[in-house]
Amino acid sequence: MNSTTLASVSVDLDNVWSYLKTHGDPEWEARPSYLHVAVPRIVELFGELNQSTTVFVIGADAARDDGAEAVSLFARCGHEVGNHSYEHEPWLQRYDAQRLAAEVDRTHEAIVAAGAPAPVGFRAPGYSHTPELFRLLIARGYQYDASVLPTWIGPLARYQHFRSTELSDEQREDRADLFGGFGQARWSLHPQRLRAAGGQIVELPVTTFPVARVPMHGSYLIQLYSISPRLARGYFRAAVRLCRARGVGMSMLIHPTDILDRRDAPAMEFFPGMGVAASDKAAFITWVVQTMQANFDVVGTGDHVAAMSAPGVPLASAEIG
Repeated sequence: MNSTTLASVSVDLDNVWSYLKTHGDPEWEARPSYLHVAVPRIVELFGELNQSTTVFVIGADAARDDGAEAVSLFARCGHEVGNHSYEHEPWLQRYDAQRLAAEVDRTHEAIVAAGAPAPVGFRAPGYSHTPELFRLLIARGYQYDASVLPTWIGPLARYQHFRSTELSDEQREDRADLFGGFGQARWSLHPQRLRAAGGQIVELPVTTFPVARVPMHGSYLIQLYSISPRLARGYFRAAVRLCRARGVGMSMLIHPTDILDRRDAPAMEFFPGMGVAASDKAAFITWVVQTMQANFDVVGTGDHVAAMSAPGVPLASAEIG
């Protein structure tokens, strides 16, 4: 496998309740779920593509029956299961050390209890990483983190989020750092070793459009698709060409909402792109992965990191602040 043409695809198994919580909708407390619809479709999509992936699972879901069954199914189908925090609150930046450790540890335990191998990779909800998180993951023996989205649009996305929701002052305070700041754009698009006194961890960022540093993950592409399928395909083709030209091995992220519509999840009607038919979404995401497969050697995030950090492969390093 050539590290210069390596890419990966992953799934964040965010659930209805996690979106409602971020949106400030008290209905989240009933923990509504679409996993019974989403999981079989994800398994079918990747099976038809003959493609392995990494599924980052929320601990609160893995600890209940439908989530535990999903974890077991993904593992049996040969997909890696990663840690996506326990309560999926995209403001981990505001957690103290004890609460942050609980988010990682409780999810780790729930994934193992559900029958999957112990996770070695972590992705924070909403790209809410901190140096404290990296040090914690190193202390827990994790091999990689995949939480960074190198883009400048975080504050703009946060502004739009606040405009589209009715949040209390306390909720707005919690979300004050939602989606990060403009400085996120300074992160490299390439994987790198992050070093601390206790060891190191590899950061595999979610790829953004080289140079422009705007998102190109599945949900962003679906928003473009809802405007114009031709625009979405042209945008992604251009992103692939530029990634290849600049030696960026793509790390593509998709969500269940990228293959579901408002009939599958009526409570999610507020989410962009839910008016696009699920069949059209699935066909488009299939095309996205097939386009990656035609241009890269595509694997899951864990295999991507393992290949990029193998002996003899140059990998940049940085000290954790």
